[in-house]
Amino acid sequence: MVNGTFSRSASARLTPRSVSSPRVSVHRKWWVAPGPSFSFLAMIFCLTSVLLVVGCVIYLYAFRYPSRGRLVAGFYDESDVCDVFDGSWIPDSSYPLYNGTECPFAERGFNCLANGRQDKNYLKWRWKPRHCDIPKFDVHEILDRLRGKRIVFVGDSMSRTQWESLICMLMTGVHDPNTVYEVNGNKISKTIRFLGVKFQTFNLSVEFFRSVFLVQQGLPPTNGPRRIRMTLKLDKMDEINQRWIDSDVLIFNSGHWWTPSKLFDVGCYFQVGGVLKLGKSISSAFRMALDTWATWVETMVNTNRTHVFFRTFEPSHWSGLNQKACEVTEQPLSVAKANDRNEFADILAEVVANMTVPVTVLNVTLMGASRSDAHIGTWSHPASILDCSHWCLPGVPDAWNELVFSHLLTNGWKQIGDAERGKRSCL
Repeated sequence: MVNGTFSRSASARLTPRSVSSPRVSVHRKWWVAPGPSFSFLAMIFCLTSVLLVVGCVIYLYAFRYPSRGRLVAGFYDESDVCDVFDGSWIPDSSYPLYNGTECPFAERGFNCLANGRQDKNYLKWRWKPRHCDIPKFDVHEILDRLRGKRIVFVGDSMSRTQWESLICMLMTGVHDPNTVYEVNGNKISKTIRFLGVKFQTFNLSVEFFRSVFLVQQGLPPTNGPRRIRMTLKLDKMDEINQRWIDSDVLIFNSGHWWTPSKLFDVGCYFQVGGVLKLGKSISSAFRMALDTWATWVETMVNTNRTHVFFRTFEPSHWSGLNQKACEVTEQPLSVAKANDRNEFADILAEVVANMTVPVTVLNVTLMGASRSDAHIGTWSHPASILDCSHWCLPGVPDAWNELVFSHLLTNGWKQIGDAERGKRSCL
């Protein structure tokens, strides 16, 4: 196991973020007046106005919608890079891509139809980028390209949902369902740290590792305050990290557990270099954990073989004074409104922009912000659980997987499976 400490020095930040701003066309109407001083002041005023407009555009483009030029690399139309995350959901009667009841790997808690949901409108929506099209998910072509490959998901229950979604999507192209099985004979469960499904005919493995923080959890130090029951070691990767390395596609997520209720309220505090950091904020700790993750990717993952993705925070639709009400709508919202924690997206964009190896960010936050119709709601298992965070399957996570494979297809699969797959590069 590799349990070493990872730290990012200033020398590792070699790649500046590249931000391309849209052209700003300003129609200037000059006011002619006698006297050079007034004309000069008018010109200064106009130039200042233009600079202010351009500055605002750059700010919104680079920070409100962080690092978009980097997030969408590889999606092209005839003229420029296409931002596949800038779009809308459109009705499509050919959806969903699979029947959740017929897929043995769709967890009962995510199968809303099996849990009593009557309306099916939430299944009939397709994500459409504003300026281009996503290639149709051709399961037979994708299965053929995935022969002998290993796909690994690492993260929390949202990552498990995407993992289940992909397996169900791929199973529609399998002739004999008995050739697809969980390698240890386990049933899908949120308590198991590793789940692996084998597509025997294609020698394909699709695996999930539960690591909600990505960094290592540990016992409190001796003689520490009594309120501390566990710690997050922000400078050490999760102890199972070595099992993620030799993969062809590696997809991370983290964020939903970085809250006071899942940290401080249960006695979990931060630790760096064996020292408690009781005053560290959650956002600062999240950044340090991502820096540790970034250094791990740079030093341990052979990106000539492995295509690394990181999915942004998935929005929820809790409402009410205490954010405990969950109202599932019948249609997507006309105006996107959700709890999206933009500060996490900003941190992720900054960390990835400074990495020395390629990482593709799946900026799905805005995609889900309008889909208040697609949450589990009251159709959970057991039925007593109300859920406006997770998504029904089939549903929104299917679109995430469509984007993953659209990216891989448009990039020629980025040398995945090339002759150098057996070599490890340490940067």
